[in-house]
Amino acid sequence: MDYRDKPGNDGKNRMRENYTLTRLFVEADLSEGAAVDLAREQAHYLGNVLRKSVGDAVRLFNGRDGEWRAEIVALGKKGAGLTCVEQLRPQTQVPDITLLFAPVRKHRTAFIIEKATELGVRKFQPVLTARTQFPRLNIEKARLQAIEAAEQTERLDVPEIAAAKPLKDILAAWDGTPILFADEAGDAMRAEDAVENASAPAAILIGPEGGFTKDERAELRAMACVSAVTLGPRILRADTAALAMLTLWQSGVGDW
Repeated sequence: MDYRDKPGNDGKNRMRENYTLTRLFVEADLSEGAAVDLAREQAHYLGNVLRKSVGDAVRLFNGRDGEWRAEIVALGKKGAGLTCVEQLRPQTQVPDITLLFAPVRKHRTAFIIEKATELGVRKFQPVLTARTQFPRLNIEKARLQAIEAAEQTERLDVPEIAAAKPLKDILAAWDGTPILFADEAGDAMRAEDAVENASAPAAILIGPEGGFTKDERAELRAMACVSAVTLGPRILRADTAALAMLTLWQSGVGDW
């Protein structure tokens, strides 16, 4: 019997209580009674940062099995052990939207990863363009940033972060999924109008500082699956443009 059906139990109050519990992403499978071991870093976070102890509850998710309430059964310097008690939410997926973006300065790329995860991106695909000034992207660090954002924003999954590839290679292998291309030329349709006819799956393409070259723009505009769009009269930074495009897309097509 679901806890919301139990006599004298207010389901809404219970749900509010659950939302106050710390959330952690884990790789382990989650099911009723499943044992979950945490590594040193997460154990340190629970014990020394949050001051949790044996018997306290947390929420766990792995991107596959929904969200689970778990109790701490062991906690030490080298690790921690938890036991899954009950499923709080079944697994769901965010809308299928990919963000194609040229890496920028480290702190701005980190901002893109964090905020786009909050906005529901399913996949990040870094692209290397002619004017990309910061081609290196630490995927593992970016994944940790995405995990932290997912933990804090009630997501049940963590977006995929692919290895950076040249724009030409990505376009050559593209599967025809519609792309909304943020074109700075100013002669494209308004992004707000473009999302009215958009659907999922889809992708958003944001260029580097300095924008796309004339040849890159021509190649993109020649593709039937690409729609060039404008975000208005001002030239936005790459991170601002990414979030503006995602906000419009989620408002028109996504899960808002």
